[in-house]
Amino acid sequence: MATDSPTAAALQEELLRRARSRTARPAPADEAAPAGPTPLSHAQRRMWLMDRLGQDGASYSVPFATRLRGPLDLEALATALTSLVRRHEILRTRYGQRDGEPYQEVLPAPEALAPRVVETDEAGAPALLAEEAHRPFDLAAGPVPRSLVLRHGPQDHTVMLTFHHIAIDGPSLETVAGELSLLYTAAAEGSAAALPSPPPQYADFARREQAAADRLAQGLGHWAERLDGASPLPLPRPAQPPADACDRPAGTRTVPLDPQVPAALRALGQEHRATLFTVALAGAFAALHRFTGRDDLVIGVAGTHRQGAGMRGLVGLCVNTLPVRVNTTGDPSFTALVARVRDALLDAQQGREVPFDLILERLGATARDADGTPLIRVTADVLGAPTTLQLPGTEGEYLDVSAGEAKFDLSFGLVDGAEPAGLVQYSRTALDEEAAAALGGHYAALLTAVAADPGLRLSRLPGEPPARRGEGGGHPAEALLRAHPEVAEAVVVEPAGGPLLAYAVLREIGGPAPAVLRSHLRAALARDLVPAAVTLLDAMPRTAAGTVDVARLPGIPSAPAPEGERAEAVAEGFAALLGHAPGPDDDFFLLGGHSLIAVQLAERLRQALKLPLTGLDIMQARTPRAVTALLDAREAERAAAPSAAPSRPRRAREGTVLVTGGTGGVGAFVLRELAARGRPVLALARPESAHLVAAQGVDVIEGDLTDLDGLRKAVDNADAVIHAACTFTRPEVDVTAMAAMIGAWSRGPFVFVSSVDAYGHPEGEWVAEESAPRGPLSGYGQAKADCEGLLLRAAGAEGRGGASAVRSPLVWGAHQRLRDQLRWGATGLLYQAAREGRPIALPRPGTGGHAWYGAAWVHAAALARAVVSCLDAPVHGVANAISGHLAWRDLATELTALLGSDSEIRDTDEVHPDLDHRWHYRSGRLAPSLAARPGEDWRSVLAAMVGPEED
Repeated sequence: MATDSPTAAALQEELLRRARSRTARPAPADEAAPAGPTPLSHAQRRMWLMDRLGQDGASYSVPFATRLRGPLDLEALATALTSLVRRHEILRTRYGQRDGEPYQEVLPAPEALAPRVVETDEAGAPALLAEEAHRPFDLAAGPVPRSLVLRHGPQDHTVMLTFHHIAIDGPSLETVAGELSLLYTAAAEGSAAALPSPPPQYADFARREQAAADRLAQGLGHWAERLDGASPLPLPRPAQPPADACDRPAGTRTVPLDPQVPAALRALGQEHRATLFTVALAGAFAALHRFTGRDDLVIGVAGTHRQGAGMRGLVGLCVNTLPVRVNTTGDPSFTALVARVRDALLDAQQGREVPFDLILERLGATARDADGTPLIRVTADVLGAPTTLQLPGTEGEYLDVSAGEAKFDLSFGLVDGAEPAGLVQYSRTALDEEAAAALGGHYAALLTAVAADPGLRLSRLPGEPPARRGEGGGHPAEALLRAHPEVAEAVVVEPAGGPLLAYAVLREIGGPAPAVLRSHLRAALARDLVPAAVTLLDAMPRTAAGTVDVARLPGIPSAPAPEGERAEAVAEGFAALLGHAPGPDDDFFLLGGHSLIAVQLAERLRQALKLPLTGLDIMQARTPRAVTALLDAREAERAAAPSAAPSRPRRAREGTVLVTGGTGGVGAFVLRELAARGRPVLALARPESAHLVAAQGVDVIEGDLTDLDGLRKAVDNADAVIHAACTFTRPEVDVTAMAAMIGAWSRGPFVFVSSVDAYGHPEGEWVAEESAPRGPLSGYGQAKADCEGLLLRAAGAEGRGGASAVRSPLVWGAHQRLRDQLRWGATGLLYQAAREGRPIALPRPGTGGHAWYGAAWVHAAALARAVVSCLDAPVHGVANAISGHLAWRDLATELTALLGSDSEIRDTDEVHPDLDHRWHYRSGRLAPSLAARPGEDWRSVLAAMVGPEED
């Protein structure tokens, strides 16, 4: 029977659709209602703490990308993704907090998950993949895996899944890839997937781990004894970290190895009852010994809790960090070192069930250096063939998409594959670039040397101890002084309430004078890193433990204990959470503090004092005196601001305008404009930030974008809405917040401050208002476009007023948030280079076929006028707010003049991603409001942003 008629084809397609629908439904075991809240496993708890402390960033994003050549069935992929998330509860789990303790809660299975599809050529793919990898997750909302498909051609795609590490590890990724392939095949064929059912669930593992917690005491005692006296390793920290660096930017040095090297190392291991991993770990210890000059070394390795058949197929975080401690004294041969490492590794594996975070809590302050440096700074691993997604009918190629951030200060890796290599990955804020380059070469050379002659003693192996060039750690000025050939010892301290001070001990009498040493520092460091004075000492005062006794250094001012409400609250908080009353200068970690206690203490103080404070603030300040000083400074900021009117439960005045984002640069100018026009205002703000939006006639209601009930209440209390708030980095939160506000909107106009990023990458040079978006869109731009769609579709219905989406470019104005954007945002590349006197490379006109490179900008006051004008005259659509367009060369020239910089401005044929802007935007609809007023020309406002803060 023929099946090529339209009717037959349509029938086949419908039957296939129904079959896919059946296979997408979970097995009966998966239909059960999600279990209630469950405690976190210890590994999850560590991830959660990093997120709460603000140290997560993209470090713990797990991007998984594969280039697929061949026909890709997007509907089958969506069905497979949906089935995968239904099958494994950990992939739809949220993380909350109750009474200071975190918990995990499985969310209902999703109806459907469809990947985001973006059309792009091969050249545009890396930037889109990197951007997706850097998008943070919202653990409280539930980090469902993100899926992105880049379409390069009809049969050429890149598929990337991005997970949060709290939900997945390496073995889990292999399970996910294998099951996704089977689920995709079944969906494409309309059959049932041949998967074991049901899989083990991670929450059950976490419960078992918690139930066994009382059996860890003996293991903790073992680790405390094993790590007694161990200290963090010194690394040659850069005197000045790269200006474009984020919190923990990663650098990688990879050196190819002869293909015979891994085989020789494997044979060496077999001869000495050791695995290839053990031999590679011994190589890392040898390289670290040569690199630091230290004999007592600790390297972290990954352990696993996956034991037995019952854990097979489990998706979740089941890894643990094992500290391996080895002593290299006696200049042993490499084979002798392998034996030491083998024994130490076996000893560590005996205690693999003890979570590393509990070990750190047991060790307390001894697990950190005086500056907070953790015990494990260095890790090592053997890297095999990467996991790829294998879908039927396609050919898969692994793509390396790095989140760009380092989890540890230094990691050694032996690549055991078709192209063997030795590599080191390092944090560019913790390790000097020159030293890292040398270490990468030495590590590869060392592996090659011991593969040929394993009997070599450590002293004969490649590598020069960089301690001769200056032992790192501590303040950059301290590292530079230590590196000086005529300085034997140095320390830099910052007394409470006093300036930065440096102390040095010279190698010989008649060495450089203090002024000469300070000039040496001034020539190499930024102004704020240069000590106010350098004092020469005959010997450095020491405590009984051998550390520098800061109290005995000359010139250190003594300060009385802080007093007052905030000091008492801090002391009480320290005492309540740490078990005993602290002195004003007692160290948080020495008192037994750790990450969770820092989070709990910050939340306790924030609620008691109504001042902004985070767990990271506690870990950085560390002493009651410093925490109190930080709170005093934030109280002073609040006191200097106008008093906030109390939060109003219901509308008090007709015509009240709700403003979100009032603490931001745009929102602050909107509030000023509304006040100037006499409009009653209701500002949405968190309690500790209320003083930042307080002004005459402004009421405050508590809430933020994650508080959906608060958002709905705020909208219901107002007769008009100006929505200027944005997370910038969490698009899913922005869209969810907009949906909640639209749901509560029942009257009056609604103005949304959007972005020209919603246009994506237009084809022409000039962009008309309401032009259709053209890919690729950034996650931020896509969220803006999605929010606009929600707003414009709802406008005018059910009593609602008109809607306006005002798209703005870079916003300039004399406000701290806007100054920060100038210095660290899209223009930060130019600003930081000019500030430091580095060369500024700009794309030459004509590069890439584009005649102009620069950016549109708008004065914050002009944007505020345009936004407020839309209350009375909605544009019923999209309008642009543009004050002008500025070429990068003009901006760079003005910045160098304002900063007194001698940076050379050069033309280049390369376009840095931060400078890849080449569009002019038309803005006729709001032109009357945008007309420049005195002081709103670009040179005047730029001078105000670069100059001293006045607001």
